[in-house]
Amino acid sequence: MRAIRLSRLRKNKTTRDWVSQTNIDIDDIIMPYFVAEGVNLSIPIASMPGINRFSIDALIKDISKLKGLRAILLFGVTDKKDAIGSKSYDKNGLVQKAVRAIKREFRDLIVITDVCLCGYTNYGHCGIIKKSNIKYQKSKIQIKNQNFYIDNDKTLKILAKIALSHAQAGVDFVAPSGMMDGQVGTIREVLDKNGFKDAGILAYSAKYASSFYGPFRDALDSAPAFGDRKSYQLDFRNSDEALREISEDIEEGADIVMVKPALAYLDIIYQAKQKFNIPLAAYNVSAEYAMLKKMSGNDEEKERELVSEVLTSIKRAGADFIITYHAKDIFKWLKIKGR
Repeated sequence: MRAIRLSRLRKNKTTRDWVSQTNIDIDDIIMPYFVAEGVNLSIPIASMPGINRFSIDALIKDISKLKGLRAILLFGVTDKKDAIGSKSYDKNGLVQKAVRAIKREFRDLIVITDVCLCGYTNYGHCGIIKKSNIKYQKSKIQIKNQNFYIDNDKTLKILAKIALSHAQAGVDFVAPSGMMDGQVGTIREVLDKNGFKDAGILAYSAKYASSFYGPFRDALDSAPAFGDRKSYQLDFRNSDEALREISEDIEEGADIVMVKPALAYLDIIYQAKQKFNIPLAAYNVSAEYAMLKKMSGNDEEKERELVSEVLTSIKRAGADFIITYHAKDIFKWLKIKGR
């Protein structure tokens, strides 16, 4: 019997690269950035090697090093927190100032801003607390028990104010990440009424209550002071629920939808891409990043192989865009490769 020599297409690197079906390109990558108050600051984040908090001026300098960068996702880091996250929608707030500064320097860069309350409230939740036995003492919190409730509708009003302030600053896309019911529709309505019909929405549509967010919460200082986020983020045991959430966000006006995290939810990415005809992003989150950094052991070639395999799997599953902290490394590797 004649053998079918499928291995002929794998015989050397040149041939393998020539016939490869899935490749990571610069345009696929969205770089997350953490912007902080101050001047000339670049503060390393211990749990995320190679990732820093930047002051606005330092952020501008860092972006300028990534020639060909298409899009960034911006998070604000502040210690000015309160019970309603009021600094999140301040027209002269940190993210708002950063957007204006970035747009002055990089007119063609797509700027996306996270729209959430977890980094701005003094209890670290993504929504406003409706009822609890929690007492506030300035920035500190005393907890009598773990019973608390999120006021979804009150939170929607604040998320809309955040999104509008970002649009007024000149952002291209707002990215509501709180997983509040109706957040996309509420934001779309407010943006349209205020003349920002061209401002897009990248929705965190299928955001799971995951254990892979730890280093991110270190970076943003946004860990919940009590309880968890399982009442509003998705249960990792469910897939149909994720597809329903994505469908609702599309119906409400999302321009791009997202699955987060990525690596443990490749099946959700695949199902979403098969079911919905809309651009799809996946968030390669902080602990996924930190794991590969740890596994590589400061061996750049090993890290390159690990990262390439993981990000290719995310794209192969169906993601059009990948939000990843590996962005700088990827740019360097693609430059070496001549792409």
